[in-house]
Amino acid sequence: MNTANFPWLTTIILFPIAASLLIPVIPDKEGKTVRWYSLIVGLIDFALIVYAFYTGYDFSNPDLQLVESYPWVPQLGLNWSVGADGLSMPLIILTGFITTLAILAAWPVTFKPKLFYFLILAMYGGQIAVFAVQDMLLFFLVWELELVPIYFLLSIWGGKRRQYAATKFILYTAGGSLFILLSALTMGFYGDTVTFDMRSLALKDFALNFQLALYTGFLIAYAVKLPIIPLHTWLPDAHGEATAPVHMLLAGILLKMGGYALIRMNAQMLPDAHAYFAPVLVVLGVVNIIYAALTSFAQRNLKRKIAYSSISHMGFVMIGIASFTDLGLSGAVLQMVSHGLIGASLFFLVGATYDRTHTLMLDEMGGVAKRMPKIFAMFTTCSMASLALPGMSGFVAELMVFVGFATSDAYSSTFKVIVVFLMAVGVILTPIYLLSMLREIFYGKENEELVSHQALIDAEPREVFIIACLLIPIIGIGFYPKLLTQMYDATTVQLTARLRDSVPTLAQQKEETLKVSLSAPEIGN
Repeated sequence: MNTANFPWLTTIILFPIAASLLIPVIPDKEGKTVRWYSLIVGLIDFALIVYAFYTGYDFSNPDLQLVESYPWVPQLGLNWSVGADGLSMPLIILTGFITTLAILAAWPVTFKPKLFYFLILAMYGGQIAVFAVQDMLLFFLVWELELVPIYFLLSIWGGKRRQYAATKFILYTAGGSLFILLSALTMGFYGDTVTFDMRSLALKDFALNFQLALYTGFLIAYAVKLPIIPLHTWLPDAHGEATAPVHMLLAGILLKMGGYALIRMNAQMLPDAHAYFAPVLVVLGVVNIIYAALTSFAQRNLKRKIAYSSISHMGFVMIGIASFTDLGLSGAVLQMVSHGLIGASLFFLVGATYDRTHTLMLDEMGGVAKRMPKIFAMFTTCSMASLALPGMSGFVAELMVFVGFATSDAYSSTFKVIVVFLMAVGVILTPIYLLSMLREIFYGKENEELVSHQALIDAEPREVFIIACLLIPIIGIGFYPKLLTQMYDATTVQLTARLRDSVPTLAQQKEETLKVSLSAPEIGN
């Protein structure tokens, strides 16, 4: 069978969406059949993702691969155009992996199970589409459609304040999406030819002021999703009311959409504007790291504490994107994948802990390690990964961003010293609030009221399996980062070279170095 021309990405996107449409006709009231059906669909789609990239993706090629393009609405210039490179491929794999585990994590769902799994599978295809589409209008459509399942998953299966959290989520994210649409239309109609193809738009010669305006619009939209302070307040509320599988999708995939789009559109398509905005991204990244870490330290609600921790860790992504070094940008991509794995594991364990204690308040916990030793061991291990313990993926990612920014020649020494110092402060704050969290939940004297009213049973095999699946890549990447970095190095190196050419001082240095190298043989003669 010749698979070279098979539409892999289209199949991977549409298969879970098409499969979700069959759920309403499945004869199953309790959800037992539907959950197995959804899990099988998730596994098949993840297997297709792995097979497609294993057989059809060349790590040494920095350009788009597995490209497919079909006219969809020619009158509007809208095409079904998909492809994958080093920026999107790791995140597509991450999406398939996390979503499949989220389906397994949703096993206890008994309230409207058909609708729940329908939304999960529809979201599966939508999130992959965000990372694969190569048409700006199509990107806006899948970005918007992906928001709908999350809204219903929050508003129907959330906590007591679920309506407030879901409404706030949709208002923030849909409001930010308007800037994507306006910027996309403006870019597409700029110049003599009308096009929404991302590769064609990246080659357009936009005026600097025009680039700056577009960059501002995109930055506002992606600042909401990343999220960047002060457009972050929807995230703690959403996490505070979500269930465990929705937590995994929010932390593991949704935040990565903002980081990916920031690289794909702001940096790759508007490099001249990126040279001006990069210091702003660095400052915003530092604010994210410090402010969110301090806020996390002050939280008494377990879900909100981990949510602010996620915001803090995404600050490293912004600094890596703005570093103008291969190492820094590579670290940013690695941090997105690493945090996707670690964030999903921590939020799943938060959900497992809540199912047993029926409380999220740290003041009401204490000493439960004696009764739940497996959950204690898993929670501790995942927390160590989050605080960047050596041997875990978080350590490698943050170290790469640190070194990449510290060695950047795009900034003054004073600016770099200040930023690196503040980043170090954030790294120091992380273990403080995470270790204090572990102490309050698991150590100390048992809360007699909690123990007497709740059956604190230990982790079941399904829960251990989910955490084991997440810890394997976390530890594997920690000990052998090349396992992941080789997938995207060619793309990030090419992008960094283009970004450096957009900085006048770096471009001048490159030109002078080239002149010296060309004149060296003449001097030797």
